[in-house]
Amino acid sequence: MDPVVLTNLILCVIILGLGLWEYVRTRSRVELYVGIAFGLFGVSHLLTLLGLSSVLTLPLIIIRLTAYLLVIFGLYTAIARKKRNT
Repeated sequence: MDPVVLTNLILCVIILGLGLWEYVRTRSRVELYVGIAFGLFGVSHLLTLLGLSSVLTLPLIIIRLTAYLLVIFGLYTAIARKKRNT
C-alpha cells in the first residue's frame, strides 16, 4: 500500500465531505463542484491502491480529466459571479 496514494485518498474524502457539507449549508455550487471533483480524484486513488491502475488506464484518465474540468468550471463560475456582482 503506497502511503502517498493512501494519504491523497484520505484527503480527497475529507475535501469531498467538506464540499458537500458547505453545499448543504449554503447551496453554493462552487463548493459542490470542488467536492465532487475531489471525490473523483479519490476514486482514482482508490483504484490505484487496489492495483487496477494498469488495467484501467483510460478510465482513470477520464475520471481525472473530469475532476479537473469540474474544478475549472467551479472556479470559472465563482469568478463570473464576482465579476457580475461588481
